[in-house]
Amino acid sequence: MNVAKGDAEIIGRLKSGDDPALLFDSIIERYSERLYWHIRRIVVRHEEAEDILQECFITAYTKISDFRGEREGSLKAWLYKIATVLSIKALRRMRRTIFASIDSVRNELLTVFEDEIAPDADEIAIKLQRAVIDLPTKQRLVFNLRYFDELPFEEISQITGQSVSTLKTNYHFAVKRVKSQVTTIEI
Repeated sequence: MNVAKGDAEIIGRLKSGDDPALLFDSIIERYSERLYWHIRRIVVRHEEAEDILQECFITAYTKISDFRGEREGSLKAWLYKIATVLSIKALRRMRRTIFASIDSVRNELLTVFEDEIAPDADEIAIKLQRAVIDLPTKQRLVFNLRYFDELPFEEISQITGQSVSTLKTNYHFAVKRVKSQVTTIEI
């Protein structure tokens, strides 16, 4: 089923007075896996990603009446925005002091990543994930949304509130940095 078409149907049913609880099962079914991996790429830790995913759907459920479905595909962008905001809040809680940058949690994220690597994991995939985690937070977010989630820049703009040109610049620098780290050969 086309995601935008399915979203339009859900939005139409919500506006016509259908019970949000009944419709929410289809929203969860459609988006839970995508949102989980989006959150997981930000916070790295599996348990935290699951908690944030639950909080994301609770927030969406309680605010579904505020949702304005004017744009095609905007339900997805709205859910991604909620997941992103909650994930960034989780990163902020990880900082050692309130004056530290959100980027200061990179070492902790890398440690968590190292602890959760499967013994049979592909070495190239491991290098890619290390390189992505090592990106500044804004670049990592744009890289994840564009590369892994395959979202268009216009939709990423809805999620992040950044201009398309800023997103393209961040993505360009992120790709350049990831390529340089992944292609280096350790001897």
